[in-house]
Amino acid sequence: QVQLVESGGGLVQAGGSLRLSCAASGNIFSSSTMSWYRQAPGKQRELVAAITSGGSTNYADSVKGRFTISRDNAKNTMVLRMNSLKPEDTAVYYCKAKYYELNYWGKGTLVTVSS
Repeated sequence: QVQLVESGGGLVQAGGSLRLSCAASGNIFSSSTMSWYRQAPGKQRELVAAITSGGSTNYADSVKGRFTISRDNAKNTMVLRMNSLKPEDTAVYYCKAKYYELNYWGKGTLVTVSS
């Protein structure tokens, strides 16, 4: 049974920072590509950042230079550091694990950035 639990969301002013964490249970974490997605009200879910099992990363253009994704395979944890937050970053942020053809999702954590 794989479970993903996000934490770290909250309310922050524009220009501020937040650190999101995703804790994974099960034994697939180290072999999975881990990702952060977000979904703003009335919009489709979009990829924010991803990190492969080998540590390669990619980011959405909208967050490049501001967000950093990392993982700790020993702790089954993934982190998204978000700096210089903007009101348009407001969304529910979801953690996803892709293990071969299987995708697992967390329930999300809300990030609200006030102007």
